[in-house]
Amino acid sequence: MTNPLLTESGLPRFSEIRPEHIQPAVEQVLADNRAAIDEITADTAPHTWQSLVAPLERLEDRLEKVWSPVSHLNAVMNSEALREAYNTCLPLLSAYHTEMGQNTALYGAFRELRESDDYERLEQDQRQTVDNALRDFELAGVALEDSAKRRYAAIAARLAELSSKFQENLLDATDAWHRDTTDREELAGIPESALGVMQQNARQAGVDGWRISLDMPVVQAVLAHAHGRELRREVYEAFTTRASDTGPHAGRWDNHPIMAEILDLRQEQAELLGYPNYAELSLAPKMADSAEQVVAFLEDLAQRARPVAEREYTELLAFARERDGLEALEAWDVGYYSERLREARYQLSPEDLRPWFQADRVMAGLFAVVERLFGIHIVERDDVETWHDDVRFYEIHDDEGDLRGQFYTDLYARAHKRGGAWMATARGRMTHDGGLQTPVAFLTCNFTPPVGGKPALITHSEVETLFHEFGHGLHHMLTRVNAASVAGINGVAWDAVELPSQFLENWCWEREALDLFARHHETGEPIPEGLFERMTEARNFQAAMQMVRQLEFSLFDLRLHVEHDRVAGERIFALLDEVRDQVAVVRPPAFNRFPNSFAHIFAGGYAAGYYSYKWAEVLSADAFARFSEEGIFNPVTGRAFLEHILEKGGSEDAAKLFRDFRGREPSIEPLLRASGLAA
Repeated sequence: MTNPLLTESGLPRFSEIRPEHIQPAVEQVLADNRAAIDEITADTAPHTWQSLVAPLERLEDRLEKVWSPVSHLNAVMNSEALREAYNTCLPLLSAYHTEMGQNTALYGAFRELRESDDYERLEQDQRQTVDNALRDFELAGVALEDSAKRRYAAIAARLAELSSKFQENLLDATDAWHRDTTDREELAGIPESALGVMQQNARQAGVDGWRISLDMPVVQAVLAHAHGRELRREVYEAFTTRASDTGPHAGRWDNHPIMAEILDLRQEQAELLGYPNYAELSLAPKMADSAEQVVAFLEDLAQRARPVAEREYTELLAFARERDGLEALEAWDVGYYSERLREARYQLSPEDLRPWFQADRVMAGLFAVVERLFGIHIVERDDVETWHDDVRFYEIHDDEGDLRGQFYTDLYARAHKRGGAWMATARGRMTHDGGLQTPVAFLTCNFTPPVGGKPALITHSEVETLFHEFGHGLHHMLTRVNAASVAGINGVAWDAVELPSQFLENWCWEREALDLFARHHETGEPIPEGLFERMTEARNFQAAMQMVRQLEFSLFDLRLHVEHDRVAGERIFALLDEVRDQVAVVRPPAFNRFPNSFAHIFAGGYAAGYYSYKWAEVLSADAFARFSEEGIFNPVTGRAFLEHILEKGGSEDAAKLFRDFRGREPSIEPLLRASGLAA
């Protein structure tokens, strides 16, 4: 029987993939790749792009075609059997990647190519690939002594295992908690959209009434709208103690020991490579020069934002005291009274806008926006197999009719699906067997699903999330780069990778763009002018409080990786308290275990890099400022962003590409203006 993961042609055959296919496919491809690499390095002829790099990129592409659908299914259709197969393969893949990174023969071959006359004749993307490869060999410990290499490999394998376990604990803890009720009064204040989801949850579980879960749309609805303070506290506690030593499942999936071990291993890894701490190792391939530069950047923003955030918080407390006699705001009150204050000040709630954002129409509008901006055309295909009935498949064509990219969308929350929103690569663009391989992306969200035959209506914040993830998708799919290692998002400095995603969010606030898709789901009418004005007036409501929260996460992440001492042991919660003393205006209760669910830095790619969101926000706000000056649908400006940013991928230095688009160095002023913090 043919293993569907080993079929290289066509898109993944999701309906045929079984857990028992995974390990044999991975083992076969790794064995084939090792044999091919031995052949490449045994060749005594002078190394060229065609003899060295091109075949290596094809080997990596074959491995991605096996692992990408497996990794994706593990995130969106998790099961015990799939999880076991996935985890069995993690150490195999870690060992392989470490082995490749420490392969002295390969390193020597790349150095030979870099120093040859052939290097100067290479295209820009090819030269960048060679330069990046040499840097990455060094960051993987190619120059270490044998014993240190073995230790590095063991660390890498263990880190992969721990990151996976962190994510599993979080998923299990999220899925494990629920609260059933048949008392409609207990749910007073919660919008009908969320109640419908809770009712559907209960029906699917075979119980009466409503089931409150820890899926993000439900949690947000309870914390922002439930009149019952005790219910808000109960949901807040369950959500903020997931995978920890406290809360309703205290100790059952505790991520604390995992975090401590991850920090120890990262610090040891940095020391092996000659870096003082993991933050400096993490920053080596990024735009930022040093941890000190990043801290200065974050603290500068904090100094600007915190006084405004304190005023916003004081206003909120005064409002809660006057409205309901509260003497103190607890963490589970902040969202609720913020929504009541927003309603009082602007006569606006996020629920007021939901009827204008039918998910399918928003998707069509998103396509209309990017089609006008970048001269592309997006069409749906219904003949492609997927992993769930919610999933759709689309193709992107350019003005000449050429196929530029393909993507899957999986928009709605459900059990056994990882929370959050993300874009992941299914395959990248590259020259392949004389032709071009089309890039393919996965776009995943966790919106409120359709309920009871009614269309899915999403919040404006969720509209922004969709635009954000599609910005990543366009970066991946619209690349013109043919060298796989620097095509699309590959090879892009991590602190610049959020530029296209944050940039695209701006069109969610522009009348001309909203009129393409923001239509009432029953009447088809656009957003009334008065509602639009209130929406834009409320755009920066509590913007400073939101900013200091992001700065808290960023500073915590960076200091965690700068200051960790393997002898003294972890100071996770003590350090978080210090950061909160410095920047926070809302202090959570002692039972809050936010780090235990901080998957970005313990199970994602953002370790010592969470600051990237704010760093890239400077770039994105400044990039959009050019559109504000020249017209938000100006085709010349759109073409410039396409050519200088989206099409170039990681083929050139991110700072240079930004300068090429903007005509100067980035300025922080547009971000300050957009956030309401400009003097």
